[in-house]
Amino acid sequence: MEECGNAIGFLENKSILITGSTGFLAKILVEKILRIQPNVRKLYLLLRAADEIIAMQRFCNEVMEKDLFRVLKKKWGANLNTFISEKVCVVSSDISLSHMGLKNSILVEEIKHQVQIIINLAATTNFNERYDVALGTNTLGAKHVVNFAKQCPNFKLLVHVSTAFISGEREGLILETPHKLGESLNGTEGLNIEIEQKVVEERLKQLKDIEASEKVVTIAMKDLGIQRANMFGWPNTYTFTKAMGEMVIDDLKDNLPLIVIRPTIVTSTYKEPFPGWIEGARTIDSLIVGYAKGKLTFFCCDINSILDVIPADLVVNTIIKTMTVHKLQICNQIIYHVGSSIRNPMKMSDLRRFMFQYFTEKPWINGDGNAIKAKKVNVFNNLDSFHRYITIRYLFFLKVLEWVNKALCHSFEDKYIDLKRKLSWVMRLLQLYRPYLFFKARFDDTNFEKLGRPTRDNETDRETLFLDPKDINWENYFVNVHIPGLVKYVIK
Repeated sequence: MEECGNAIGFLENKSILITGSTGFLAKILVEKILRIQPNVRKLYLLLRAADEIIAMQRFCNEVMEKDLFRVLKKKWGANLNTFISEKVCVVSSDISLSHMGLKNSILVEEIKHQVQIIINLAATTNFNERYDVALGTNTLGAKHVVNFAKQCPNFKLLVHVSTAFISGEREGLILETPHKLGESLNGTEGLNIEIEQKVVEERLKQLKDIEASEKVVTIAMKDLGIQRANMFGWPNTYTFTKAMGEMVIDDLKDNLPLIVIRPTIVTSTYKEPFPGWIEGARTIDSLIVGYAKGKLTFFCCDINSILDVIPADLVVNTIIKTMTVHKLQICNQIIYHVGSSIRNPMKMSDLRRFMFQYFTEKPWINGDGNAIKAKKVNVFNNLDSFHRYITIRYLFFLKVLEWVNKALCHSFEDKYIDLKRKLSWVMRLLQLYRPYLFFKARFDDTNFEKLGRPTRDNETDRETLFLDPKDINWENYFVNVHIPGLVKYVIK
């Protein structure tokens, strides 16, 4: 890849459509573009809403009100609203629907004729999402985005953001290669997206016929997602539906210029617009939050396995840099793994050490004003040993309840049920997170590494588009950036 000019210059006068604009990465991307290139022509931001008024309300409340935009607000001051109104067009949509749910015909025609680049960031990232919801957004949504791109006469590039973990529990080196239509991970034949749609429709009809409650429908749809994912070799609904999204795009793209970005575990911002911004507990953050509050007393993981993490602003920088580099190159499809397992691997043991170090120095203060003492957690290196431990522990509590019940002649049936539910819930979570707790792969990042080469030689891009995970000191990042950011923005 040859140097094709700096990113700031490339973004000037571009019209870009971004889906999933209230999502974590999308917010960082929008902020970055507006901050480094105020002369971008237009950002069309798609949000799920009934109409443009509600969409704008969501944009103001869920995007612009975030602390993430404080640097941009300081830069523009009283002129911010004018600037946003000139550069941003908020559009109500639902990409799970055909035509992406776009209704305003005049606005739709404007978008089609103006947009040059589409960045598909819309996704539901819940591992245990309802299957109908995940299939609609992560799979069919990708299909609808490709079909819309084909209707844009001035279209130049589609950037689709996927996940590196569509590889499921495969081991060894995972290459930056396409995932072909109908290709399962375990060799099971018959993976067909149209059939998956019918499976969902039939199950929903069955539930409607018996007048199932919304709670029952939700549980059934979540169970169906896990069942279908496991049937074809994926560990959870999220990675399964994202994999099918890639299949759809690869099958339908024809001659569309396409870039697929596959991040690993995305964490808080490393540098921009400032270090440590994060929104919500993301994958490993649930462990950190549980540990901070004294609720996590053990790990079930391979303590020596690689924890492939990447700060959010590096992912956003990759999106921008790929657009810049490929503007002069005809590319049918290029895939980028954006992670750290090859060039700067971090281990689960490192995360345990960083948590202990941070919360020993700055213990979490609970609601009663007491400091939670940080302790070194016990580690179970396989699911079987953990299952035995947790089962014996809960059986002990059940026996205690039974004894108390007989001694006091008081019913504790609700406690029995609650404990059994907790045991089931814990084991379900472990099954969902197993691929990340016992990670046995590395993500080849040849394309990602090549992408950063011209950036290292261009002073402007080196400052605005930091891309190299090799330069990150994980101890400093987690202890002084990520965990403090998590405490500030997530742990309440």
